[in-house]
Amino acid sequence: MAAQNQISFLIILVSAILFSSEAQKGGEEAWAKRVDSGNEVVTSLQFYFHDKLSGQNPSAIMIAQPLQNSNSANLFGNLLMIDDALTVGPDPSSKLVGRARGLYGSAGQTDMNLIMAISYVLSDGIYNGSSFSLLSINQVMHSPREMAIVGGTGLFRLARGYAIAQTYQADASGDAIVGYNVTIASPTNI
Repeated sequence: MAAQNQISFLIILVSAILFSSEAQKGGEEAWAKRVDSGNEVVTSLQFYFHDKLSGQNPSAIMIAQPLQNSNSANLFGNLLMIDDALTVGPDPSSKLVGRARGLYGSAGQTDMNLIMAISYVLSDGIYNGSSFSLLSINQVMHSPREMAIVGGTGLFRLARGYAIAQTYQADASGDAIVGYNVTIASPTNI
């Protein structure tokens, strides 16, 4: 069992190195890579999450807030529903590869932590129709930050993994562009 874990770790490490070097080339097709080790497939994804709270057509809207007036600078208790674009680059007009759909809420009384329950539904290439689910605390003020992947559908059925997020751009309106590097392991025999 230890040898199998070491092999899986090496496959993940090699795929991450290959993925990051290809992603740096700037090609739009370099957003996703899959490595099949025999027992599991490790997928590396790199994309940008566009969370837009402002303007005529926001992709994130407040659906609940505390009944009592909160004095928290972190907006503790606010809950938002999202349908955010996922693109290959930070420019909102770059190639769309999916949508992040779900909700997040401010879960920190003293610091900015969001609890996130989101499905990342992909729409590009072999990933079209597959999704993975993130359920985790997002420590917004930390960069980078790590979040848990807890399942998925399609190519990511029975998935487990993690997402590393780093804020690329944010403004006073709450609009943000966040870069994601995601590593997902799922069984090959599904």
